[in-house]
Amino acid sequence: MAGFTFWSRTNRYLAEALDPDGWGHTSRDSILRMIHPSMSHAVTAISAQGGVGDLKARVKSKNPKGPAMARLVERNGQIAFLSHDEVLYGRELDQIPTWCLLYKWDKGVISAELSLPIKMNGKFVDEWQERIPLALPDLGDPGADIALLDDPGDDSGPEVVVELLGS
Repeated sequence: MAGFTFWSRTNRYLAEALDPDGWGHTSRDSILRMIHPSMSHAVTAISAQGGVGDLKARVKSKNPKGPAMARLVERNGQIAFLSHDEVLYGRELDQIPTWCLLYKWDKGVISAELSLPIKMNGKFVDEWQERIPLALPDLGDPGADIALLDDPGDDSGPEVVVELLGS
């Protein structure tokens, strides 16, 4: 239950933090996603295992994913064509590259990265086009100490610096 709660709160935090900046959201196919205002990309949070944040180590999704996630992963980076979703989202929702905020909580330490998945082997996402490690502040016990902001615009949340390291 703690893992589900952390996943749910992470996606809720993304929604609360990004919505005021014009990001849209969808739970289509039971995948919670925040969609950039330009429709250039989307973000979802998933738990991971392995070397999260360490570009020299392998990383994969912690829990199995279904066919809807497999379709999104396989389509990342492909060109979108005119479709029914263009009326709602400006382009086919399944064609918007979906980045994953990967996180791992291990013995009180949280590691995270923003990664663009490109392949699933079996039911696990385990191949990535791009991985960007995130430097997180010490957040303590995520099950007890992380509170969602009442007002996402109050700037009292943690500041996370995202930098693209050399390939």
